[in-house]
Amino acid sequence: MHPVVKLQKDWYKEGHTKSYEFRKEQLKKLKKMLVTFEKPILQALKFDLSKSEYEAYTAEIAFLKTEIDDHLKHLKEWMAPVRVKAPLTHTGSKNYIIKEPYGTTLIIAPWNYPLQLAIAPVIGAIASGNTVIIKPSELTPTVSWVIKRMIEQYFPAHYISVIEGDKEVTQELLNQPMDYVFFTGSVPVGKKVMEQASKRLIPVTLELGGKSPAIVHRDANIDLAAKRIAWGKFINAGQTCIAPDYLYVHHEVKADFVKAIKKYIYEFYGEESLLNEDYVKIVNRPHFDRISSYLDEGNILVGGRVDSNQLRIEPTVMDQVTWTDHVMQDEIFGPVLPILTYDELDEVIKQISDRPKPLALYYFGENEKDQQQVTERISFGGGCINDTLYHILNPHLPFGGVGESGIGHYHGKASFETFSHEKSITKQTTKFDQKFRYPGSKLGLKAVKTLLG
Repeated sequence: MHPVVKLQKDWYKEGHTKSYEFRKEQLKKLKKMLVTFEKPILQALKFDLSKSEYEAYTAEIAFLKTEIDDHLKHLKEWMAPVRVKAPLTHTGSKNYIIKEPYGTTLIIAPWNYPLQLAIAPVIGAIASGNTVIIKPSELTPTVSWVIKRMIEQYFPAHYISVIEGDKEVTQELLNQPMDYVFFTGSVPVGKKVMEQASKRLIPVTLELGGKSPAIVHRDANIDLAAKRIAWGKFINAGQTCIAPDYLYVHHEVKADFVKAIKKYIYEFYGEESLLNEDYVKIVNRPHFDRISSYLDEGNILVGGRVDSNQLRIEPTVMDQVTWTDHVMQDEIFGPVLPILTYDELDEVIKQISDRPKPLALYYFGENEKDQQQVTERISFGGGCINDTLYHILNPHLPFGGVGESGIGHYHGKASFETFSHEKSITKQTTKFDQKFRYPGSKLGLKAVKTLLG
């Protein structure tokens, strides 16, 4: 067994993590850690991804602080045993559910929001009473270094530990007897994580991705739709798992939409976005080359220029693409937005439903019957009507995928529930005994038929 895994499992068995007081103090300490290391975090995010201070603080640090505050506010309530009803056969008994931690958990984080997606699951894991091993992404090494140093300063290794390294290190950790694995990343790697965990029957949460569509119907507020889609698509240079991956626009409003989204791209990033120091770069050369290759397809309506030295790609909108083009085969995960045109909403619903279930979906239109059609007939992880990304900011909405876009969910109470096993207990009375359940009871069969039907 890996020394850190053994250390944590042994310490966990001693019961240190179980009390409300302990969990509350660790959450407070986690928040204090974020405050203390705010400047190094922001500098690391700037160095690895060229994130502006505003974007880095809002999407990474502020998000985590809000999540911790929500856990602190509700933790005692979530931890309390839940009383449940019982049938007549259980007369005299008390029946309840205990929320029990799994034990030692492994959190494998991605590079696109390297702090948020490493620490957000930790909040739920420690609130639920688990110990944690964090495996940050090697593609953002500066952020990974900061995460390791701040965790080491605030938490002992037998409780929370950071193990850095490449995919071989991840493989080694997946071979360990973990009690729970939480993975955020791509669909192909998620399949490997699930396969590896299944060998030990380790429960998993997989937060994956896929091609998340946006739909702009003819009755949409076009200007506002363009503004919110530009924001949701091009924040973090499109390197967001729930970013609109591609866009269906009704043919009647297409020209107005293209004009509006061009206006907002220039408003947000300038007409020379490659020179904007606050515009996020692509994480590495292979991803840059992959995304750049898409620019040879379709017809570029906005953007399309690249800076291979700085690994930057302009916010790009392209037209005249089909489902056979490379840009439509896999998740883009970059600042390229293909547009498909449609006549009837039914055809859009069918085309999306015929493909793997997306992590997110965004519908823009005012008619409530059309809104209901889209949300009920298409299966997807979660999403918004007349907005993008905002559902992830509500701690009362569970976040997660379905089908190929993921298994399980988290955020707010859902995080606590994800890292907790629901243990069912029947506390039986000793003041009397129901004789009908025992062999030889003359009235046993009659009682069973009366009580159970």
